[in-house]
Amino acid sequence: MPVVIPRRRIAAIVTGLAVALVPPSLALTSAAGAPAAGALPVPHAAAAPALVAAPLTVSQAVASQTGQSATVRGYVVGQPTATSTVVRSSFPNDYALAIADSAAETSTSRMLYVQIPSAFRSAWGLKSNPALMGRQIDVTGALSAYFSHPGMTSTTAFAFSGTSTTTTSPTSTTRSPSPTGTTSPYDSTYYASAIGKTGTALHTELHRIISSGVTTLTYDQVWTALKDTDQDPANSNNVIEIYSGRSIAKSDNGGGVDQWNREHVWAKSHGDFGTVNGPGTDVHHLRPEDVTVNSTRGNLDFDQGGSPVAQCTGCLSDGDSFEPRNAVKGDVARMILYMAVRWDGGDGFADLEPNNLVGNGTAPYIGRLSVLKQWNLQDPPDAFEKRRNQVIFDTWQHNRNPFVDHPEWVTAIYGS
Repeated sequence: MPVVIPRRRIAAIVTGLAVALVPPSLALTSAAGAPAAGALPVPHAAAAPALVAAPLTVSQAVASQTGQSATVRGYVVGQPTATSTVVRSSFPNDYALAIADSAAETSTSRMLYVQIPSAFRSAWGLKSNPALMGRQIDVTGALSAYFSHPGMTSTTAFAFSGTSTTTTSPTSTTRSPSPTGTTSPYDSTYYASAIGKTGTALHTELHRIISSGVTTLTYDQVWTALKDTDQDPANSNNVIEIYSGRSIAKSDNGGGVDQWNREHVWAKSHGDFGTVNGPGTDVHHLRPEDVTVNSTRGNLDFDQGGSPVAQCTGCLSDGDSFEPRNAVKGDVARMILYMAVRWDGGDGFADLEPNNLVGNGTAPYIGRLSVLKQWNLQDPPDAFEKRRNQVIFDTWQHNRNPFVDHPEWVTAIYGS
């Protein structure tokens, strides 16, 4: 007699076989809980184990810039240094990675820019680990813009794809300079008492250091100082204007159209210190600039976005903020933060502080701090900025901008 199996029993057997035959790679779900691309629907089973979310591809991450947390898998293809620039060698620092779905990708539009917090830089930064180029990795963090480009910020984990070795963010909230941070020939002398400090302790000690033995200039002396500090390296008769980048004759200074004058990067009305000897004549934040562009910037805070600025390619402005060209964004950030450390209310002037606002008016604040911190990472100190710092130290004020020597101290004091 043939064995008769009830219809319900047959259905149960077929369902069980369907579940068993689905490959794990097809059963993965996306970070949002929906089936991953190409996945087959899996029937519900009471005893089925929970499935691990599949990493997103880079193309999926680029199209999903909503701030949600996700893991993305891609190949390391270089280090982003600006919105549309990724370098593939001679990496300037350990602050960022670019990943793509192909190790041979060269189009930045198909790359994801990954911010590397200080805790991960020694292991995952390209300056310290150039052999990472071409390796496939998994990164976890928030899908949000970095360098004004589709990216990942607040990164919490890195791992090589296909391995179980993952580095995750430390649970300690203590911030310290990256162990692979910039070294300075002044670390054992000028900065000796600051090395190893973080947060308020570092702020306090740097204030003491950069306020000691300083020569205070007059506003007239600033003219002469700027002709030295901002000299065009390609033409010793000229200076470079900070925002416009134009090279102009040193002698063509004054208040006329197309001349250059003295730009207060920390706008002098923010704290109402004017041009009196002190913050008003501190050459660390005074730069040559075209008279018209200087007027357009006025006392605006720093932020991203706006309309193009005449005579200043790459600059934008709106009713409450100004955005400089990419090549000097970091310079601006480090000058602003220098002023906040140097002038803290103990010299008879206002206590200058960065904040995360715009439209600060005459209050002793300048924003936007979150953007300035991003610019510090985006645009590391270059040869021009480093020379300027040295000339001010050697010839004019005899103090240094510590954030030019140690840009990682921005994070150590103000957070990532």
